Amino acid sequence: MKQRLITGIIAGAFFLGLCLIGGIGYHSLIMVMALIGYYEFVRMIKLPSLGGAAILGYLGVLYLTFPWESLSLTMPLQQMQFLWLLLLLFLAVTVFTKNEIPIGQISLLFAGMVYIGMGFSYIIETRNTPDGHGLFWTFLMLSSIWSSDAGAYFTGRRFGRNKLWPAISPNKTVEGAIGGILLAIIAAVIFSFASGGLLTIGRAVLLGGSAAVVGQLGDLVQSAYKRTYGIKDSGKLLPGHGGILDRCDSWITVFPFVHILMLLPY
Repeated sequence: MKQRLITGIIAGAFFLGLCLIGGIGYHSLIMVMALIGYYEFVRMIKLPSLGGAAILGYLGVLYLTFPWESLSLTMPLQQMQFLWLLLLLFLAVTVFTKNEIPIGQISLLFAGMVYIGMGFSYIIETRNTPDGHGLFWTFLMLSSIWSSDAGAYFTGRRFGRNKLWPAISPNKTVEGAIGGILLAIIAAVIFSFASGGLLTIGRAVLLGGSAAVVGQLGDLVQSAYKRTYGIKDSGKLLPGHGGILDRCDSWITVFPFVHILMLLPY
């Protein structure tokens, strides 16, 4: 617990400091986190982490999270255009290797690239929202996610009786999930009161509830992957916490969700 606490304080202070500053420093940090996350994913599914078709995945993650705007550059291809062309290249690998790299591996590598690359790209997009309130929206979503985690943990420990999904994550309970949703909504409503009219209470409830439900789903997705491949943590980068994917599994589902469904009011 001591190691976990020290790592959390140091890593949290570094991340939040760069988030406050914004700009290319923060953008570059998220890009590096995304690349490490994909490295962890490739290792988790037990494929060569720095060779073969995985290289295409790294290039895809890099393209999706590269600081184009911060460097005053224009993205050569829009995301959907790029993803289709990259998918074609992934499929071509199977052909050119005469099925030595089969379609199953290609599918996993491409899915992981989209899951991680798009997830982290929307974290960047949230900080750079055109309304100029990106820092507020980023802190709102992170606070809702973290409140959900805390609420689920402490409520589950105190009142947990009914298992939520024991085949995937045996320690999670229905009571904990409900506690996480309630605390996330409370956190978002507090942001509403402090927003000076930027965020209505109704929209805050929607965002807080979405962060909790989708964030818990993201956590279960990561748990399912780790259980399938027989590992406890996705990596060892953060002592006491695991890897990047262990810490950001909720982030990379919540941030795309609130953007794609246009839940952020800007």
